Amino acid sequence: MLDLRYQVLRKPLGLDFTTAELDRGKNDILLGCFDDDELQGCCMLTNKGNGVAKLRQMAVRNGLQGTGIGRMLMIFAETVARDKGFSKLIMHARKSAVGFYEKLGYTIEGPEFLEVTIPHYVMQKDL
Repeated sequence: MLDLRYQVLRKPLGLDFTTAELDRGKNDILLGCFDDDELQGCCMLTNKGNGVAKLRQMAVRNGLQGTGIGRMLMIFAETVARDKGFSKLIMHARKSAVGFYEKLGYTIEGPEFLEVTIPHYVMQKDL
């Protein structure tokens, strides 16, 4: 999962994961979408308290974007979050992915900001 996240999310930006970033994920819920034994997509859910989970590190293998894997993974993530007692899902969505999340019912909650050198928006959805 770490390699997929690196290849899709960090390497194109010339970035790597820091030890502190990796340590923050130790208590997260890790989700993956597999074809046989090959990881096709992944994401993480972080408990932010008060019934809120934060979706992080959503990645679909290069060449497979647009095939429905991301949509299936998001539906699964929402189901897992609800099953774990969360009532809201939030995220820092890359500007380039906002349309994808809007189609799944997420709304922008605030102004554009920079994170890992690129534009993002806070998005949310009540579960």
